[in-house]
Order: sequence, then C-alpha cells, then structure tokens
Amino acid sequence: MTQAFITMTNVSKHYAGVTALDNVDFELENEEIHCLVGENGSGKSTLIKIISGTVAPDPGSKMEIEGEEIHDHKAIDAIDRGIQVIYQDLSLFPNLTVAENIAIGEFVSEHRRLVRWKELRQIAEKAMARIDVDLPLDAQVSEISIADQQLVAICRALTRDVKLIIMDEPTASLTRREIESLLSVVKDMKSKGIATLFVSHKLNEVFQIADRISVLRDGKLVGVFPSNEIDEEKLTHLMTGKKVEYQNFTISPNGSKPVLETRALSRESEYSEINFKLFPGEILGITGLLGSGRTELALSLFGVTHPDEGQILFEGKPVKIRSIQDAMRLGIAYVPEDRLVQGLVNEQPVGDNLIITIIDSLVNRFKLLDNTKKKENIDHWINELEIKVPSVDSPARTLSGGNQQRIVLAKWISTNPKILILDGPTIGIDVAAKFSIHEIIRDLAKKGISIILISEEIPEVYNNCNRVLVMRKGCIVEEFDTSQVSMDHIQEFVNESY
Repeated sequence: MTQAFITMTNVSKHYAGVTALDNVDFELENEEIHCLVGENGSGKSTLIKIISGTVAPDPGSKMEIEGEEIHDHKAIDAIDRGIQVIYQDLSLFPNLTVAENIAIGEFVSEHRRLVRWKELRQIAEKAMARIDVDLPLDAQVSEISIADQQLVAICRALTRDVKLIIMDEPTASLTRREIESLLSVVKDMKSKGIATLFVSHKLNEVFQIADRISVLRDGKLVGVFPSNEIDEEKLTHLMTGKKVEYQNFTISPNGSKPVLETRALSRESEYSEINFKLFPGEILGITGLLGSGRTELALSLFGVTHPDEGQILFEGKPVKIRSIQDAMRLGIAYVPEDRLVQGLVNEQPVGDNLIITIIDSLVNRFKLLDNTKKKENIDHWINELEIKVPSVDSPARTLSGGNQQRIVLAKWISTNPKILILDGPTIGIDVAAKFSIHEIIRDLAKKGISIILISEEIPEVYNNCNRVLVMRKGCIVEEFDTSQVSMDHIQEFVNESY
C-alpha cells in the first residue's frame, strides 16, 4: 500500500469549552479527490485550518505529512510542504491583473524587491498550462467572472510545488455550466498528480468527483466511504443522524383567482414578455441559469427596478409597483439571494434584524420604541422559526447560514405578506438546515401565503413547487406541472436549454 499524503490521528480541538473536533482520524492519499461533508458546525472548517497550519490542534493530536510526523505546524510550513487552500472569498486582489494575482505568491515567497514583468507573465502562463486553461492575463480580476476568479486562485496555487489543494465551498457562486468546468479542472489536477480536499454542501457535486467521502457530525468522524458504495440518502442520514424524506408539495385546485399575474412584462436587457399567474397558497418555482433573468424579474415585482412594458395585476387589479414601499403595502415580501449583503445588517444584534421591517408598529404613543412589544416580537419569531442563537444581542454574522436565513425569513413573514418571493433561499446551507427551511416554506403556503421560489437547483423546485417555470435569456421557455413530470425530465430540459 502506498504511503498516504496526510495521516491524522486522535485530532481534537476545543474552544472555550466548545468541542470543534473530538478524536478525529483522517487520511488523504496522494492524487486523491477526497470530499469532506457535514452540517454547519460539524468541524469541517476546523479540520481544514489544522491541515493548513492556521490553527493548532490540542495536545495529543498527531499529524504526519508524507510519513513525517509534524510538530508546531504553521501556515508557511503547510505551503512549503505543498498544501494550498482556496477559500470562498478567494483572497484575490481585485485591482491587480490576472497575471499579477497568479504570480504574486512566487514573488512574495522569494522576497523579491523588483518585478520583472516578462517573468511574471511567464509564471502565470506556466501555471495556466498545468491545467489547460486560458485566462485574460491583462484583465483586472474585478472585471472577470467568479468562475474565472476561481481559476485564477487555482493557478496561483499551482505556481508553487503544490501537492494538495483544499477547496472550501468553491461552487457556491457559480452557474451550473461553470460548476461543470471547475469539476473538470479538479479531475484534471488529479491526472497531473495533485490531490484535492473538496468541501461542499452540494452532494450531487460530491458524488460527481469524489474518490472517497469523509463524514463529520458534531466534531466526530462518522466514517469514510468510497463514493461508489454510498448514495445521497444514506450520506444525508450519516451527516444529520436523521432520515430526510421529501414528498411533492401539492395544493388542491379550487378554481381560485390568481393573487398575482404578469402580462407581457418586459425590461430591456433583463427579461421579456413574461406571462404567468400565481395562485393563493401555491409555491411557484422559477429556475434557470445565472443571468437568465430570474432575479431581475423578482426585483421588478418587489419595486427595486421597474419594467419598461407590460402589466402587473394584484388580486385582479392592475398595479404600479414603483418602490419597495409600494410592494410592501400590497403585501409582497422578498428574501434576497445574498443574505449577508442584502438580507441582514451583519454587525447588528439578531433582535434588531428581526424587527427591522415592522419597527414602525412597535412604537408607543410617544413615538418611542416599546421595549415590551419589541421583546415579545423577537421572542415569538425565535420560537416560531426555531432560531438557534446564544443571545438576541449576538451580531447576526455570528450565526450559522441556516439560522441567518431563518432571521431573514422571520423579518419578512412578520409583515404578514400575501406573496413571499424567495431568491435562492438555501444557498450555502447544509442539508439538514435546507430541509428545515423547506418545511417552513411549505407551512407558509399551507397558511395561504403565495410563494415564488427561485433556485437553480432542480431538486429544490421540483420537490417543493406545484409548477416550475424555466427561464433562459430573459424569457420563460417552458412551464412544468411537477405532478405530471419527473425531476429527471425537468433536469434534462434545463440541461438542453443550456
């Protein structure tokens, strides 16, 4: 048997009484694509940080790299041993060119005082050649797509004698086509002798590329499995300790009139001739590529942008939605795709985030905030949506993705909307939290709220929606009744559309 690249034994890490890792054994082979899965808080990030040298494990933990026992492992030591990490934020310099970003590590590590531009370009070209990609070397990184920025980060890692690349949720902001391209690059790196430790919540990607899968739960290693000996249902059960089962969501047709209707709605360069109806208590899915017009349509329905042509009818009457305030007065709420930037005030307390949409209703006759009403509201929504929070005074940024999303949902549900637009409601959320969010969405629909669920994940719209609209290049190209077709049929149609 060949020697493993990394062998870790009895690895533990405690933070102020909290156990992040508990006697974990982990092994990664040379030239292996190894996927690491688990819910938020399972210990994945801590394990990555120990491997990359940014966090020291507890005494008694043991780690070997290429057969050599490692002590006092620092980040620079990890890099020197051929370990590179590509985090979600990529850590690129947006104001520098692609070539400069790729080659900068080489120049810094050698403490060079002068830049030789020809050599810098050659370093970048050599790194790109290793994985057969072609990037615009003279373009600023801020001007290229997120997918190309991922490739820049990979190429930067390849300027060193890299043996292992760790990728933390690398596909979170990519389209399906870009994901396929990135996964091909990962497979290509394996063929060139480079191992990959791949962390993702998207289990379909895990099965697409993994040689082996390690499962963490509550800081413990549940097991290590060859990818061809396990399926998604079993993997979900191992990650959560629960059996997650979906049944298609349906509503009984009662001949009710639509609560919302669009007629030939168009906005230049964004969407065109949009016609659909949304019924009371229905969950209507909209799917399509990033850039297909789905988010742009949602923004117009919520008054952020304005259509150039066409009509919006609310409860059968034509309306003009010129602002967010207009949308809210009608009873329309919108949960945005980027909860961190658009959905939350990250540095503010959880409690303040929960009441921000209804704060006017919580003032007393002196126009001052009624603290009793405020506390009652905050407590109600924390209990109603089972938000796990150490304190209502904790900053929103300190919570897990699933709990952050519950806060965003709660602040809009508290406005008693008739229509709730959800744009990518489970992006970056682990499988158990995702299922929980879906249960909340279904319960809201059962109470009569009409929901538009926007997602590029076909299983998400198929399992939770009555109908699914497919958008491409700003147009609705097909409508599916989920009770009449299979998920594979919709997936095949969407793939063909791309």
